[in-house]
Amino acid sequence: MTVTLLPGPAQGTLAAIPSKSAAHRLLICAALGDRPVRVVCPQTSQDIEATVRCLAGLGASIRPWDQGYDVTPLDRAQTAGPCDLDCGESGSTLRFLLPVAGALGAQATFHLAGRLAQRPMGPLTEQLEAGGCEIHLRPRDNVLTIQGQLRPGEYTLPGDVSSQFISGMLFALPLLAGKSTLTVTGPRESASYIDLTLRALARFGVVPRERETGWTVSPHPYRGPALVQVEGDWSNAAPWLCLGALGGESVTVTGLDLASPQGDKAVCAVLARMGARMRATGDRVTAFRGPLRPVEIDARDIPDLVPVLAAVAAAVPGTTTITGAARLRLKESDRLETTARALRALGGDVTVTEDGLVIQGRPRLPGGRADAAGDHRIAMAAAVASGACEGPVTITGAQAVEKSYPTFWRDLRALGKKVEDFLEP
Repeated sequence: MTVTLLPGPAQGTLAAIPSKSAAHRLLICAALGDRPVRVVCPQTSQDIEATVRCLAGLGASIRPWDQGYDVTPLDRAQTAGPCDLDCGESGSTLRFLLPVAGALGAQATFHLAGRLAQRPMGPLTEQLEAGGCEIHLRPRDNVLTIQGQLRPGEYTLPGDVSSQFISGMLFALPLLAGKSTLTVTGPRESASYIDLTLRALARFGVVPRERETGWTVSPHPYRGPALVQVEGDWSNAAPWLCLGALGGESVTVTGLDLASPQGDKAVCAVLARMGARMRATGDRVTAFRGPLRPVEIDARDIPDLVPVLAAVAAAVPGTTTITGAARLRLKESDRLETTARALRALGGDVTVTEDGLVIQGRPRLPGGRADAAGDHRIAMAAAVASGACEGPVTITGAQAVEKSYPTFWRDLRALGKKVEDFLEP
């Protein structure tokens, strides 16, 4: 799918879509619980559906309704047999559920799509194998298998590769028959995502005991509430707030929790440092254009914000530097390279460094034709950049947004942007 955005500002009000990160976590907890749970999640995505499919494959019954999912927990006595789990391209689904499958003693085959088989897994699989599981990855077939029973014990993971490894183990260890420890070495990057996991676990009565270097996790049943609500998504609200900072009267996003552990709420602070005027009232956040200025951005805890913040920086005269983003090379695309390539295609001046980007901003960009590179974040970044372009912006591979935000282009239209789309010939 190719989308063309015509020049003109975006302005208005949108409701935040449900947080994909929170939805994964609450669905997993519900599937591991002791009673049926209604999960309120009014909008889905490819990644959320991947987790739903895999939980169903492990034995949970998940029935969609118009505002989310009704989850009947899996029967642990029925999980030992072979099962096929289709992860699509969702790294969260794979990294969360691989340890869970091990804890359940499931004989599971995970089917992977896109670049998922090439994304880092070694630290996690090594720990699972040391704990009693047998794991085989066949990258050419896009398949990963696990069998065997994970044992209680001492587990150690690095904090600077993927917080998803840590979350996956935190989901799994309460299911084991004895006490375990999880030690995290080095700096904890994307620590807010671990906090989101701990918050989800607490809603189901599971509270790992925190230590200086990690957690002690005792056996504990997941106690499901009758209903849980998925909070609004700061990551997918960020493009709208970035568009508000670039021009027009203002853009407001509703349904956001200012107390959320989601790290991407930092978009407000970064945009404010760049000179945008930000206003938060209740669950409403509004971004107004201000006299924007270049800044230095440490992206260690906000990697998902890098593409859209780079798009804003491309239209801010001066030098903006983004560091701490080396892990973006291992996402759906090499996000440092594809962000730079997309913004250059629209007239931006972007240099890729070892762990980030250097952006020489200009007051306006000419526009042009950018490739989403199969990556939802790149498609959104190009859409944000269109807010600073004098000419049309054409985005190829625009369907990539379906991974996390299927209604993105419709919502962009709702903000007054003229959007033309058509299927590739």
